[in-house]
Amino acid sequence: MSTPLEALGPTPNATQALAHIVTGGQPGPDQFRALREAGVEVILDIRDPMEPRPFDEARLVEELGMRYYNVPVVSGRVDDQVMARVLEVLRSENGRSTVFHCGSGNRVGGAMIAYLVLDQGMNEQDAVVQAMRMGMRSSEMLEWGTDYARRHTVG
Repeated sequence: MSTPLEALGPTPNATQALAHIVTGGQPGPDQFRALREAGVEVILDIRDPMEPRPFDEARLVEELGMRYYNVPVVSGRVDDQVMARVLEVLRSENGRSTVFHCGSGNRVGGAMIAYLVLDQGMNEQDAVVQAMRMGMRSSEMLEWGTDYARRHTVG
């Protein structure tokens, strides 16, 4: 049996973010089947449902017996409410093998900054480095993640 990271195969920016979370761009149908075989239980998709897709991801994931969440993260419309929903899913599924993806890893990286800082105790600089490994490239996503983490850090 392969690991979830190995199951992502050619998925862009596939990264082992944490022991229970792998991140990346859009997996294909074969990757979702391999992910199920690798023990993945949860898929968190932050692509907008209106983005072009060659297959029905939600249906496939559910047919494979995994839980599917879609929290759309759309450039120009990222805010605290969207981040709170992403974090709610990650927190509620904490410890379960999860694949967290968008189209390229860019949006995932921005959201993961806040999760790494607030929930994993990572310092901001290290979280940004990790987010860049995940595929984050836009200043909008960088600012979204760091600003949210700064404003919600206790102490």
